Amino acid sequence: MRAYEYFLNYIKIDSRSDENSGKTPSSPGQLDVARAVEADLKRLGVSDVKVDDFGYVYAVLPATLGRESEKIMGLIAHMDTAPVFPGKNINPSVIEKYDGSDITLNAEQNIVMDRKTFPSLEKHIGQTLIVTDGTTLLGSDDKAGIAEIIAATESVIKDNLSHPEIKIAFTPDEEIGEGAEHFDVEGFGADYAFTVDGGAIGELEYENFNAAGATVTVHGNCIHPGEGKNRMKNSVLIAMEFAGMLPPEQTPAHTEGYEGFYHLTDMEGKEEQTVIKYIIRDHDKTNFENRKQTMERIASYLNEKYGKNTVVVDIKDSYYNMREKILPHMDIIDKAKKAFTDNGVEPEVVPVRGGTDGARISYMGLPCPNLSTGGHNFHAKFEYIAIEDMDKMTEVLVSLVTNA
Repeated sequence: MRAYEYFLNYIKIDSRSDENSGKTPSSPGQLDVARAVEADLKRLGVSDVKVDDFGYVYAVLPATLGRESEKIMGLIAHMDTAPVFPGKNINPSVIEKYDGSDITLNAEQNIVMDRKTFPSLEKHIGQTLIVTDGTTLLGSDDKAGIAEIIAATESVIKDNLSHPEIKIAFTPDEEIGEGAEHFDVEGFGADYAFTVDGGAIGELEYENFNAAGATVTVHGNCIHPGEGKNRMKNSVLIAMEFAGMLPPEQTPAHTEGYEGFYHLTDMEGKEEQTVIKYIIRDHDKTNFENRKQTMERIASYLNEKYGKNTVVVDIKDSYYNMREKILPHMDIIDKAKKAFTDNGVEPEVVPVRGGTDGARISYMGLPCPNLSTGGHNFHAKFEYIAIEDMDKMTEVLVSLVTNA
């Protein structure tokens, strides 16, 4: 089977993660994906395929004769999709020989993916695109990565290609920052690995954001508005004041490349109490720490203004920039570059404006940069991927496996 065929099967399963579940995996659909990929790997004859108690899938492609002593490479992708957008009942469309025009995803709701807003479409003229119907995400983050790893594994086995031992893993809950929480690095047994969880074909990433989540709880004093003078403390207004004191130009809508940001993700409240949630991101560790301190200083100022403990900020680090863990192992970056160029793809080293399981796994002792999948516009209705890019990424992975 080709990668896109595996992909179309996997996206039928709703596997959005749930940050409030308190379980691993955080949603039952991820176990369904785990069982599906387990069945596919076993059908291909891959060894030691298992799903552990936390829903992680592990498998081994044993070394061929004469290559048993070489370093062991791992390939990793995640099974959950982002919980920020609908992911149930995905109804993809396949557009053959894309002609470069705007794409109507949903005529009834007038949802159109236009070339002006999404200029990357121009690179795919003449190719076959898989798009959404405008009501759900597509799921190429990261079911495309899963499909490409399995399709590459199938090619290696079918063509009896020579290779060292290869370890394979599929993880849950990457989208909520918990994909490496129970990852068994020692049991996995690889010397280095790659996550296949990136975007446009050719992207190669070994720098990512330092990341934290911040929950800001504002305690008010609800009094009848007719009697509220000098006594009412409206938590909603104070929360808005907090948000307004953060630099407005340092948000995702105004940043790119290595520029960090504060991103307001959620706000819920009434006069008595309001809770707002942020994610904090920066590639530079010093700037990252300064961003967290900025939020603490704003809270201190507002507490002086409105009273002690009016604003409580709880900040928790999520993951760190893997760059310092990869720099001593740049030979694996060179291997990835060669795999791309050997298959006619120009590698582009770019910083991840987000996170990846590879960041935390690298800090757990397993160097793990990130490779592209070919997907675009993740986590929303305008997500798409070209079948040709999935095929090409499969070829890249085959080269990596055989030349590891």
